[in-house]
Amino acid sequence: MDYISGWCRSKRRLDGVTAVVTGSNTGIGKETVREFYKRGARVIMACRSVEKAEDARKEIISEFFSNARSEEKPGSIAVEQLDLASLASVRAFAARVLENEPELSILVNNAGVMMCPEGRTEDGFETHMGTNHFAHALLTLLLLPRLKRNAPARVVCVSSYLHQTYELDLNDMNFENTKYDALKAYCWSKAANVLFAKALARKLKEHGIDNVTTYSLHPGVIRTEISRHFSTTFLKGATWAFNNLMAWFVKSPRCGAQTSIYCAIDEACAGQSGLYYQDCAAYPTSKQCRKDEVADEFWVKTVAALKLGNYNAFGDDDPTDDILKLN
Repeated sequence: MDYISGWCRSKRRLDGVTAVVTGSNTGIGKETVREFYKRGARVIMACRSVEKAEDARKEIISEFFSNARSEEKPGSIAVEQLDLASLASVRAFAARVLENEPELSILVNNAGVMMCPEGRTEDGFETHMGTNHFAHALLTLLLLPRLKRNAPARVVCVSSYLHQTYELDLNDMNFENTKYDALKAYCWSKAANVLFAKALARKLKEHGIDNVTTYSLHPGVIRTEISRHFSTTFLKGATWAFNNLMAWFVKSPRCGAQTSIYCAIDEACAGQSGLYYQDCAAYPTSKQCRKDEVADEFWVKTVAALKLGNYNAFGDDDPTDDILKLN
């Protein structure tokens, strides 16, 4: 699949650029960090397991210096703890980034869970929606003034083509009245990623901010650890089958990261915002996700659920301590 897939062809260097990549100790997140680092960026690996992230950081750096040509100059990599199942953890992470990283201009909302058993996050959200959408939405809004200050800046949301499978119920995003289905829960959360990128682009335009751009994307079907729940919530043996029998039909993590990298750095999409991408090209979304009125309603419900009070994410000032406090 790698040979027939889209690849980011940009030669752009990222010296002086700081990027945050969530869920980056493995899979396409790790490959995204590797590419940014190679291009000279300072990369913040935002991961639930600091130990696994540290191992990945050391591996990336070691491999670079084992293979690098003398003229190549890498950036730097830092590790920060972030548990997307906890909005308190999101706020604490954002506070540390705002205190220590003045040059932030790329945010890649990459982390995600897939087809988990029924459950709730620390804040009462359905696990997929809370982890894949609400936590990333909060993180983006808390970091937005800093991204704006370092514009041109980009926000990249990793979604999936499966967002088209089910229409998201905006009135029951947390499965309070809908019978739980692991696949539907995942698909709804991926539709939320697409709608968030679209809605944020619309809000940025509304506030006259044209140098912060947003993107959502399908990375491709990739052999990663995200399949670990398949045998429990979908079909016995599904995890093994996906990781073994599907090997010839899936992308490598390096190939799968290309559209994330393209959306984050490529000059070709610098003037685009709110669109959805696949194989490094703009691609149609589901009918639901194309509708401006759906994106606007979704935005209102998301902001209300995050309970941000009077905080203005589109202003010049970083969030105050009362917004960033752990609660």
